Amino acid sequence: MAIKVLILTLLICAATSCNPGSEKRENRAGPGKNEMADLNRYFVQKDRERIGNYIERKDLKMTESPTGLWYFIEEVGQGSFPGDNDRVVMEYECSLLDGTVCYTSGKDGVKDIILGRSTIEAGLNQGLRMLRTGGKAMFIIPPFLAYGLTGDGKKIPPRSVLVYSIKIIEVQKHME
Repeated sequence: MAIKVLILTLLICAATSCNPGSEKRENRAGPGKNEMADLNRYFVQKDRERIGNYIERKDLKMTESPTGLWYFIEEVGQGSFPGDNDRVVMEYECSLLDGTVCYTSGKDGVKDIILGRSTIEAGLNQGLRMLRTGGKAMFIIPPFLAYGLTGDGKKIPPRSVLVYSIKIIEVQKHME
């Protein structure tokens, strides 16, 4: 008897999953994507406004890259610019727009990364390529180039704009 009930249940599930209403549900994915794109554009615009207000309030001289990274290069440094697979050692301070310090080399130690392979923020990866050994800069990284809608799960909340102050201690070119 239990086998008959199981077979009947499976037949009912199979029959109801093939109903014409399921096609309508699949067609709703199009407008959902458009709504998500609109929401993303809204967030990007709001983040640009927040960053613009911060720059104005602090009277900073920043430049925006085509990707949305804001930067001020205090000193470029010497030697060659780092690229993929190059090791970069840096002193840094990472804070939020409200001034809350999240991470700093003074407390957490210098950051030692391999560009293109380390799990660092996309905006930081872009910015470090503008500096050489001894270089100093400030980067303002919007959420879509940092930790996005989730934050880092530790000290950086969701949708946070990050402010990095960087000093490159060393760039080691990748040896193949």
